[in-house]
Amino acid sequence: MTRKLKIGITCYPTLGGSGVVATELGKLLAENGHEIHFITHSIPFRLGQFHKNIFFHEVEVNNYYVFRYPPYDLSLASKMAQVAEMQKLDILHVHYAIPHAVCAFLAKQIHGKGLKTVTTLHGTDITVLAQDESLKDLIRLAIHESDAVTAVSQDLIRETRELLDITTPIDLTYNFVDKRVYYPRDTSSRRGDYAAPDEKILMHISNFRPVKRVGDVIDIFRRVSEHVPSKLLLVGEGPELSRIQCQIREMGLENRVHFLGKQEDVAEVISLADLMLLPSEKESFGLVALEAMGCGVPTIGSTAGGIPELVSHGETGFLSPIGDTADMARNAARLLTNPSMYNQFRSACIKRAYGEFCNERITREYEKIYYRVLGMEAELPVPACEG
Repeated sequence: MTRKLKIGITCYPTLGGSGVVATELGKLLAENGHEIHFITHSIPFRLGQFHKNIFFHEVEVNNYYVFRYPPYDLSLASKMAQVAEMQKLDILHVHYAIPHAVCAFLAKQIHGKGLKTVTTLHGTDITVLAQDESLKDLIRLAIHESDAVTAVSQDLIRETRELLDITTPIDLTYNFVDKRVYYPRDTSSRRGDYAAPDEKILMHISNFRPVKRVGDVIDIFRRVSEHVPSKLLLVGEGPELSRIQCQIREMGLENRVHFLGKQEDVAEVISLADLMLLPSEKESFGLVALEAMGCGVPTIGSTAGGIPELVSHGETGFLSPIGDTADMARNAARLLTNPSMYNQFRSACIKRAYGEFCNERITREYEKIYYRVLGMEAELPVPACEG
């Protein structure tokens, strides 16, 4: 019988794709019988109610007066080592090279008893931080000192190798969707709050950073709404929000755009939409497109980063060059005005999400990596994932 593991997980616990994936993975691993210990500065927002086999360890930072800034990284490394010792952890799985993989490296040195570490690269640690020459060596160290490294897309693996001259193996482990959570919901009772019966709903969900090109979202919607009666729902918050509000006012679209802010029940919100808009200029994977796919909502997006690995062009959505809002709008209008094509895309979305990116399959891939790193034999049958 395969021994169950004690796994420490560190991630950013607030809103963000990496934190969502790390938290959902921890919950799935716990369902499989592993003991999961989250080591973060606050409870991950997707953790929710009590879960058997899941424990939370808060990282507290001492604001010692000689430090200009509270030394979170050092406190995290110390807490990792402490939890590893007290709970007899087999492995630390950290999400993001900076700072978490570096902290895990320090924790290994403190612990000194063969503690293993797995690092998952999600994107920003490579696409943004690795552009900073002052951080490159630190990121290389974090990657080289990890016992295994995973990345969420082939494109991210390519960029990691090119930017950092990394030759060590990197496992491709796509993000996943839990079909028990992400499925088409019946939102007929709520849809009327945002759109008339003859109107379509377009949606964008993000943290409203410049790389998300939310201005392009507005331009796509403006173009679509000239031909298709529609409304736009914007979900999330971030630094670009004020600028986008001004853009909407200047275009005279105030009555056609709804701001929903941050939402916890993402599947319920996505199910309101007819199309998801994702025109990003950088996107290592595009988790929101996968979540939309699970809910049967096609994506209109860009060819940035890992999006083409997720969205099958002409089957589960349409992809255009970054910034080509005219082409994106034409594709959106084409889908929204062709019910037969739309229904085909909707079915293909669910099939692809539940088949290629199902939670059982990706969780099993992570388990194989853990056992490989630990040098343990494990009987892990491949789950049957079907759309």
